[in-house]
Amino acid sequence: MDLERFSQTLFAHEGQTRTVYRRGDGPAVVVIHEVPGITPEVARFATRVADAGFSVFMPSLFGTPGRAISRRYTTGEVLRVCISHEFRVLASREASPIAEWLRALARFAHAETGARGVGVIGMCLTGNFALTLALDEVVVAPVLSQPSLPFPIGKTRQRGLHLSSEGLVSLKKRASNGLTVLGLRFTEDPLCPAGRFQHLRDEIGAAFEAIEIDSSPGNPYGIPKSAHSVVTTDLVDEAGHPTKEALDRVIGFFRERLGPRG
Repeated sequence: MDLERFSQTLFAHEGQTRTVYRRGDGPAVVVIHEVPGITPEVARFATRVADAGFSVFMPSLFGTPGRAISRRYTTGEVLRVCISHEFRVLASREASPIAEWLRALARFAHAETGARGVGVIGMCLTGNFALTLALDEVVVAPVLSQPSLPFPIGKTRQRGLHLSSEGLVSLKKRASNGLTVLGLRFTEDPLCPAGRFQHLRDEIGAAFEAIEIDSSPGNPYGIPKSAHSVVTTDLVDEAGHPTKEALDRVIGFFRERLGPRG
């Protein structure tokens, strides 16, 4: 199993201590797992990032590391996140408190590796956390994979970025100074509606690079309408498949922005 090939360390910030799984050398990439936790598919993705020449820092935020995904497991972890004070699942203009701990981890990863910057990828419930982390100058390669917060209940939340008004101003300033944000989603994914990506286009324009994979009925690749996790559970690891191309683009984006190994 891929996770067994990672080392484990503890990282503490402001009284909160969590296990961080590490693997690889080179510029740092913080991999923020999706719900229900660090599944085998998430560990496999993190392994690919490490093997591409990066030092992966993957904190365990919820769930049981290594446990396989299932409907019951996922439902249970979603419920736990919803009642946790560290996650604000309905906030359109406010980041979750856990994002501050993650920002501290990104700064630590930068200091550890000594590279010119840090990459970050958030997925699903943690997808928009990459925007909050990108407010830190050390983060130069933020990736949002199917960002699902706030839960898209109502038109306002369908466009919500889970980012404070002040944070959005800072993000726009960084974008005007050369920051690029990469986003991934399936077109029919109800948890990551089109309005969310359109909002980013409206706010930062060409600084937002969007990859939107056709999952409509009858699409050429037979991608189901229920597809959600672009680089993990719903990845089809075949040359020419749009999910594989998206995965390759994520790796390429980190290479462009972070530079070569060591």
